Formats: sequence, structure tokens, C-alpha cells
Amino acid sequence: MIKRLFWLIVGFALGIGSSWAVTRRLRRIVQRLGPGDLVDRWTDNVRSAVSEGRTAMRTREVELNSGFDRATGQ
Repeated sequence: MIKRLFWLIVGFALGIGSSWAVTRRLRRIVQRLGPGDLVDRWTDNVRSAVSEGRTAMRTREVELNSGFDRATGQ
């Protein structure tokens, strides 16, 4: 019974250790091979999309308000 418990614990330890090592190695590879300015480009793209959306929103609001007569409500 003690042998089985020992090998069960060794198996768990090896599984956890190997999973940790593989994850660590993959993260290093991704950081090394990934473009360094990926976050900067993504941030710039999001900011430009938000800016473009706000501009379109304001333009559409002006269009809608120009066709709206406040006196009649139509």
C-alpha cells in the first residue's frame, strides 16, 4: 500500500512539474518570437477605431438633429 501511495505522489509531482516546465518554455518562445510592438499596434488600432466611431456618431447626430424640427417635434 505504501508503494502505491509513493508512486501516486511521484506521478502527480512529475505531471505538475512537467506541465509547469512546458508552460514556462512556451511562454518564453512566444515572447521571443512575437512582435515586440504588438501591444502598441493593438492599442493604436483600438484608439483609432474608437475615434472613428465617435466621429461617425457625431456626424449622424448632426444629420438627425438637422431633420428634426423642435417646434413641431417632427
